[in-house]
Amino acid sequence: MELTAEELWAFLPGGYLLTIAIEIPILWLGLSPSHPRDRRLIAGCWLTACTYPIVILVLPWVVGARWGYTAYLAVAETFAPLAECLLFRAAFPIPSRRTAALRDMAAIVAANIASFVVGLWISM
Repeated sequence: MELTAEELWAFLPGGYLLTIAIEIPILWLGLSPSHPRDRRLIAGCWLTACTYPIVILVLPWVVGARWGYTAYLAVAETFAPLAECLLFRAAFPIPSRRTAALRDMAAIVAANIASFVVGLWISM
């Protein structure tokens, strides 16, 4: 995990595009029907745009350099879905049914898990 800042910055655009390519279909299908199609698409791009730079550019230096790659993964993969759930809830109306709100959060977590698994698979 000894990547330079230049290498991390170079990875950022392609990694972002791959991440949203994985997460958008999951959010499209997984978010509750109360969200219009454009919101589902926007969520797929915007949520990742908010968290991905922190996961790729900040956390490797703040967490990974001090405590190692496993700690970095644990922090990054906890931070991203939690932050995205909070951002989504702050930006969009809470569905009237509790099950719809839980479905939204589950879809965001599932999208993050899927992109994490694909990222691990690619890096092997």
